[in-house]
Amino acid sequence: MEEKLTKEEVLHVAELARIKLTDEEIEKYQVELKKLLNEVEKINDVKDYDNNILIAPWDSNTKPREDEVGEMLKPEEVLKNVTHHSGNFIEVPVVVNGGDLT
Repeated sequence: MEEKLTKEEVLHVAELARIKLTDEEIEKYQVELKKLLNEVEKINDVKDYDNNILIAPWDSNTKPREDEVGEMLKPEEVLKNVTHHSGNFIEVPVVVNGGDLT
């Protein structure tokens, strides 16, 4: 088994990733990428491999419950458990830092 990729293979991967590599980086990645590919190839050695176990960790016969239309809550009922609100809108803390949106 080869212990490193060819220079052309590394350059092809770099082109796909749209990155430029120095000659030193090419030599480094010839070995490093081959090590990575060797580790991924170990998946083929797994005995009793079953594609279905990778799809979802639950039984495929599971069915979701039916939606039931219920009575709507009145805004006053909801807002009495809310710390901060503006009119009928509930104020929540920012949970995603999206950067400057301007």
